[in-house]
Amino acid sequence: MTNGKHATADSAAQPSPDTVMRLINGYWATGILAASATHSLFTHLENGAGTAAELADRATISERGAQTLLDGLVSVGLVELSGGRYRNTAEASAYLVEGKPASLSSFAKLKLTHMGSLADLAEVVRVGGPVAKSVVEVANNPHWEGIVTAIAAQSMPAATIAAEVLGLAEAGEISILDVGGGSGIYSGIWLEANPEARATQLDWEPINAIARRLLTERGVADRFTTVDGDFHSTDFGTAAFDVAVYSHIAHQEGPESNVEVFTRLRQALKPGGTLVVNDYVVDDDRSGPAFPLIFAAEMLLKSKQGSTWRRSDYQEWLVKAGFSSVAFHSAPPGTLVIARP
Repeated sequence: MTNGKHATADSAAQPSPDTVMRLINGYWATGILAASATHSLFTHLENGAGTAAELADRATISERGAQTLLDGLVSVGLVELSGGRYRNTAEASAYLVEGKPASLSSFAKLKLTHMGSLADLAEVVRVGGPVAKSVVEVANNPHWEGIVTAIAAQSMPAATIAAEVLGLAEAGEISILDVGGGSGIYSGIWLEANPEARATQLDWEPINAIARRLLTERGVADRFTTVDGDFHSTDFGTAAFDVAVYSHIAHQEGPESNVEVFTRLRQALKPGGTLVVNDYVVDDDRSGPAFPLIFAAEMLLKSKQGSTWRRSDYQEWLVKAGFSSVAFHSAPPGTLVIARP
């Protein structure tokens, strides 16, 4: 009886392995999500398909494959099952349906191609940086077309929030500088909101070409200009802009580089101007938020100096650069940092 009681007590105290098993097999979530996006399952679900047979017919895939993806999507919490029919969760509807402004379906497909690089992570951790040639810091990356367009949607919520915080729609004739602007998503959203604004983007030539095409599609290219160059060495000008943007760049730079760029951005602002920084910012005690914490591994894997930096880091760097007012605004999965001299 004693042995039996001890066995029962021990088994009751033993935690479930479910979480560990889910994390060990976490790459399946990336695969299932990317495969579902590839075959437009979220879009078909949004348009009324609700069974494996219906999805298979609309997506021209096997019914067995459709059912497997549906099972996986239910498992990861992106699809719900009710009364024998499947439907998107609110998150899947907002961020994975093709054609919606904030759709991340292209990004999901892109990340599937990055999974192989994780095999290097243990060695990268040992040496403290990339073991393969980094492509996030070169102009002639052959994958810019796919990367730039796929990640654009990530900045759409932040760009919209920033426009509201700054009151850009009512700001009149303002000039905007977007450093490393990529797809031009900030310029596009802000120029649409304010028909009197003008924007200049500084980035590498292949990326600027993509941005000009995308802003032409938005109908605002007549108020958008580009400067080809590397922001580390290209002059930003002096007292030339009302607003400057530095979005998702700081995480791939080291502290000294960020201070140097922030200093030149302050010099580029007109009196009363504003710097808008958007990035994955972690709490000062590094206890959260969850996504910025795990994104640090991406920077260790792919950049020479990058990481996800703390709020206190941004505060310190911006003060060193000459800004006196620094405010933080939530813009999941990132944080907006609004700085004024």
